[in-house]
Amino acid sequence: MGIRKPASAFAINCFLSIAVLGVCPLSGVLFAAGDPPVFREAARESGLDFHHFIGATGEYFFPEIMGSGVGMFDYDGDGDLDLYFVQGAMLDPAKELSQSVFPYAGEGPPRNRLFRNELNPAGELRFTDVTREAGVGDPGYGMGMAVGDYDNDGHPDLYLTNFGSNVLYRNGGDGTFTDVTREAGVDDPRYSASSTFLDYDSDGDLDLYVANYVSFTIKGNRRCGEERRDYCAPGVYQPLPDRLFRNEGNGRFTDRSEEAGLGRSFGAGLGVVAVDLNLDRRVDVYIANDGTPNQLWINQGDGTFQDQGLVSGTAYNIDGVAEAGMGVTAADFDGDGDDDLFVTHNKKETNTLYLNGRQRGFADATSRFGLANPSVPYSGFGTLWFDYDNDGWLDLFVANGAVVMDDRQPADSPYPYAQENQLFRGDGTGRSREIGSGVAGSALELVEVSRGAAFGDIDNDGDVDIAVSNNNGPARLLLNQVGSRNHWLGVRLEGEEGVKSAVYQARVALFREGHKPLWRRCHADGSYLSANDSRVLFGLGSSNHVGRVEVHWADGLCESWSGVAVNRYVTLRRRSGRACE
Repeated sequence: MGIRKPASAFAINCFLSIAVLGVCPLSGVLFAAGDPPVFREAARESGLDFHHFIGATGEYFFPEIMGSGVGMFDYDGDGDLDLYFVQGAMLDPAKELSQSVFPYAGEGPPRNRLFRNELNPAGELRFTDVTREAGVGDPGYGMGMAVGDYDNDGHPDLYLTNFGSNVLYRNGGDGTFTDVTREAGVDDPRYSASSTFLDYDSDGDLDLYVANYVSFTIKGNRRCGEERRDYCAPGVYQPLPDRLFRNEGNGRFTDRSEEAGLGRSFGAGLGVVAVDLNLDRRVDVYIANDGTPNQLWINQGDGTFQDQGLVSGTAYNIDGVAEAGMGVTAADFDGDGDDDLFVTHNKKETNTLYLNGRQRGFADATSRFGLANPSVPYSGFGTLWFDYDNDGWLDLFVANGAVVMDDRQPADSPYPYAQENQLFRGDGTGRSREIGSGVAGSALELVEVSRGAAFGDIDNDGDVDIAVSNNNGPARLLLNQVGSRNHWLGVRLEGEEGVKSAVYQARVALFREGHKPLWRRCHADGSYLSANDSRVLFGLGSSNHVGRVEVHWADGLCESWSGVAVNRYVTLRRRSGRACE
């Protein structure tokens, strides 16, 4: 069970304001007394019974503290999002699995678990564990996952990264998956972290990028900690190069890592996001590295990439320091039409906002936008820019949990790595303000060791919910209680027959009279070790009218739709398109 933090200064001020004024002021917006909290934790009541297992036996094996991820995707095609949680395992070969270390040992070894969403017409959530029936209970020491339709059959497939061999599950479209790792040629037996599907060569099918971490082995485990043993820093081990697998269109992939240039520089990769950052209509790749310079792989259009992390300003922070990059998200934070980057880091560092200046490169604007000081006490992992209140401005969630003992925890705590998560609200003034639990709700009072976070509209009510995977702890489901009070539009993109996967990395613009266009991106990657809802959700605030929606497909063609109704999900199917201007 998570412990709850004491009331914050914000919560106390909010309470006093309600008592005197009847409202709670936040960033120029008034939250009335009696309004629901932003999030409500609903895992147990909805049947989401998952507890992460790290297999700790006192040896402090490095992978124990780093996992794991969670994914939201509609595996069975019924229109609602299902949940997949990545599990750990026993790492010490000298130790046996018993109920003293894993309460469910009688049911077999720990496995990843798939929960089917049984959302009813009234909007009530209920999850059913369908792991065995679906055939996706991988027993490896899991880290993360990626979702994408690699075979273009209209059904999302699943790639799992492990400490050890990775796994590709092909979705059969009948509720079951098949392990096709060997025949597809996408295994990597090393220590992998985040991964993403992307069409880097613009041939209409999804390729695969795998971010690898460090060269830790059980036999090479090191002792770290002075007064008390603790987990080692990643710098104790050598970083590993990443992998790029090209989809050959026949069910097989070819390792093109060296030909693409990925062997020329590499770091301790944890987070990855595939996004066209320079707007040349070719997907680039950004890697958040742990303690080594981040990499910005710019797609050259000839099958190769160049690492422009240093020259772009995204390799280091404003002080020229390589930080402990963990999670990463990319979105048009400042509303100027291109995607910016946000990277989460370790305690005593700041998370970093890299503002995209296109030809001028990126600038570390963390302090300018109010995101520096609030992050210093925390170790950030899963993160995403999303519009929780549907006012049209992007907000930010950060899942926190320490990797070395948190000195704020009691000295006798059996697992002293717990921290509270954070929510920041963007209001269009250029700054993001942290929202205390007095408004955010008791879900953000929980103090746990959070890692992966997946974002999506789990109950199809028009706002973004969050699934959180806690290291050595229970899964959490944060249901959004406020976003649907504003108007919204949800967009599902669908490719042509035979190239259904081509929707990934498409950019979608929403135009309204008197407003700047809102730019969003169709993607499932970002955060940390996790996969997100690939539907595009626009918050419209008080406006109930959309002028037109324009889709910039990844291959450079554009299409537009007008007369789109709001407060619902619409499917936009690719027809042909014209060359984008």
